[in-house]
Order: sequence, then C-alpha cells, then structure tokens
Amino acid sequence: MKGSILVVDDERSICVAIERLLTSTGCEVVTASSVGEAQRRLDSRSFDLLITDLSLNGGSGMELLRWIKARGPATAVVMITAYGSEKIAVEAMKLGAADYLPKPFDNDELELIVRRVLEERSLRRDLQEFRAQAASAHGFESIIGRSAPMQRVFDAIRKVAATDLTVLIRGASGTGKELVAKAIHYNSPRQARPIVAVNCAAVSRELVESELFGHERGAFTGAIATREGKFEVADGSTLFLDEVGDMPRETQAKILRVLQERELERVGGNRTIKVDVRIIAATNQDLEAKVRDGSFREDLYYRLRVVPILLPALRDRLEDLPLLIAHFLAKAAERTRRAPKALAPGAYAALVAREWKGNVRELENALEQATALAAGDEIGIDDLPHLSGGDSAPKIDGASSFRDAKQRVIEQFERRFIADALARHGGNVTRAATEIGLYRQQLQAKLAEYDIDPEQFRT
Repeated sequence: MKGSILVVDDERSICVAIERLLTSTGCEVVTASSVGEAQRRLDSRSFDLLITDLSLNGGSGMELLRWIKARGPATAVVMITAYGSEKIAVEAMKLGAADYLPKPFDNDELELIVRRVLEERSLRRDLQEFRAQAASAHGFESIIGRSAPMQRVFDAIRKVAATDLTVLIRGASGTGKELVAKAIHYNSPRQARPIVAVNCAAVSRELVESELFGHERGAFTGAIATREGKFEVADGSTLFLDEVGDMPRETQAKILRVLQERELERVGGNRTIKVDVRIIAATNQDLEAKVRDGSFREDLYYRLRVVPILLPALRDRLEDLPLLIAHFLAKAAERTRRAPKALAPGAYAALVAREWKGNVRELENALEQATALAAGDEIGIDDLPHLSGGDSAPKIDGASSFRDAKQRVIEQFERRFIADALARHGGNVTRAATEIGLYRQQLQAKLAEYDIDPEQFRT
C-alpha cells in the first residue's frame, strides 16, 4: 500500500497509533493536531489522503473538509466520527468525503478503508492519465487498455488510419469492434464526415441490398420514393460493415463490385453511380470456415482482409480490468448525474473472478446496472447482476476472514492469468514475462509459488 497521508487529531496518542499502523503498510504519514496546522501542511505540499477527527480544538473536521474541497478534489478525506455523529458523517459524505470511520475502530477496519480509498484514487489517476495520453496522441479515448494485446491493436490503428486500405476487424461479441472502426475513421483524412454504419445481421435478406445500394421509386412493393443506400451516404467517408459474415451470398457479389470498381447501381435502376468509400468490416465469425463451406465468397474475403485487426477477448487482457472498471463506473455515474460509486472488496473480487464471456460489453452492462441498483455509495456483490452466487461467484469456500477470501481470489486470478500468458507463448517464460510486464525472475518466482510447469504449455 503506497500513498501520502495526513492524520489530524488533537489527541496525540491517536495520531501516533494511526501513524505506526499505516507506516507499517508502506504509507508515508504526517500528523497535525489542529485545523490551522493541517492547513499549513496542505499549503506546503500535497497529500493523497487526509484522515481527520470530526471534533478538533479550534475548529472541526467538517471545516477542514470544506476548505479542502474548495481548493479542488486533489486530496481524499476520511472522517473519524464519535458515537452518535452518524448524521454529520452522512453530511460529510455529501460534501465529498471518501468515507468515515466511527469510534471506536480497530486497525483492520482503518487499514481496509485506507487501502480502498488509495486504490480508487490510484485507478482514477491512472485512468485520467491514460485518457489524456490517448486523446492527445491518437484520439482513442473511448478504447481502454494498457495490456500488450491492446497495445498491438493501438499500433495497428495508428498504422492503418492514415491510409485508405480496407480493414477487417475480428473479435468475439462485445470486444469493441465498432469502437476500433470509429478510431480508425476519426484519425483518418476522412474524419470531417461522419462514419456510416450498417449491421448486416440486423437487416433482412429482402432489404439488405436496398439498405446498402439504395433503390429507385417503384423498384418493389413499398418503394414509394427513390432512396440513397449506405454506400452513397458514405461517399467521401467510411462505411462500417458490421457482422459482415452474415451478409447473404447473393449480396456479396455486388459488394465485391463496389470494392473493385468503386461504382454501384440502385435496386430497380440502371444508372451507374460512382462512389468514393473506404470499407471497414467486422465479424465475430470464422470467415475461413464459411469460405470452405461456400457461404462466403473467397474473393470477397481476400478483398476485405487487406489489413486484419484481431481484438482480444477480455479473458486475454485481464490486466486491463482495473482501468475498465474505473472507466465504466465513472461513465455510469455521469449518466445518472451522481458521484461515482465505490466497489466493495467482495464485489471487486467477483468481477475479477468472472469469466466474462460477453467481454467488455458485458462488464459495462453489469457495472451500469449495479450503479443503478446500489442503494448506498458502495456497490456490493448483491448489487452485481448474476455475480452474487452460482458459478459466477469466486470460489472461496472455507475462507475464515475477508483477508483469507481476498487472498484466495488473488491467487486464482494470478494462476489463470499466468497460465494464459504461457499458453499464448508456448511455454516461453521470457516472452510471457515481457507481455505481462514482469521481469523473468519475478515470473519464475510466481511459477515456483504456484507450482506451474511451463513445459506443459510447450507446443
């Protein structure tokens, strides 16, 4: 646990006790005995966290809280309250306090609150830094990830965005294929015009050609007026063909013609219309298998996969989970116009342990729903849809305490994460260590700790 903490209490013994406890966990701790002394220390340097008693000689913790929040949200505040001060504690939370601690409290309770507040602050800081870097350098602020697989995606976006090459984005449902398509378009020379999207799986077979190429008046029953198709609407811009693997085979030949000749004819028409459109396609299907069984044209397949980009499943980028969780909690809070809610340790453990077959989209939906369901300022495991029991819950049977349960979940996560990295690299410890951000010696120590033999992953 790392962080700088200012402890304010007019009882010297309490300051000393808290200082000893938190210093032993790795924190830097400074103490003050009054509001004035605390303000002077805060003027001279910044702190990650302020722990203050509600009642102080010559002032109050509420006065100090208001003073800090007026200067900006740079320092988190935890209020220590006496018995019977619950209403004031709630008022402190409304004013922006991160949490409160009623007297008498034990060391485990204090350490737990401090650890949670510092971790949340660190995640918010990392997320803000990541967003600023992404927005200023690449405009990828809507795509969250620092893992090695996501860095490869970012590299591909940067390389292909400035070109007019056709891109095929592969990935399971919920991995963010449309976000990548938008990132490519809005970093391209075509960015002045909006990207045009069509979901090939959502349009009926009877209407898909009209949707893509447009139709002339009277071309079919219900065609009461001439209508432009998506290709014409996207002239001078980018057309995103989502779920392209679901496109009817009879339509595929016409798509191929547009890609080759840059021209089309509307349904029911005979006039050739020239179009200047960049194509970005996406699919969660095995196009190679569809080519083999004849349901997808081989020539169109090669026309589309000029530049392939593969999006990783969430299980292959678990190190991005903290950033994603912080991002979606902030996003949900913005939608509900409330302060972001914190995650209880048990809820966080459940999120880490879940398999996330629906990938990032499932995670976002779960956190948005939990934000709406949670009655207080903290999201508990019971607020998380489908995570409070059954196979989705972390297996922590026999845990005798919160710390024991948390350690077991961490061990499960590390075992799976390391095993997945080794599997991706055929048991090569050096490459696996590089991908997950560890020194080779650190990964070898983890392998010994969990009795994992890299030889079993060699191919």
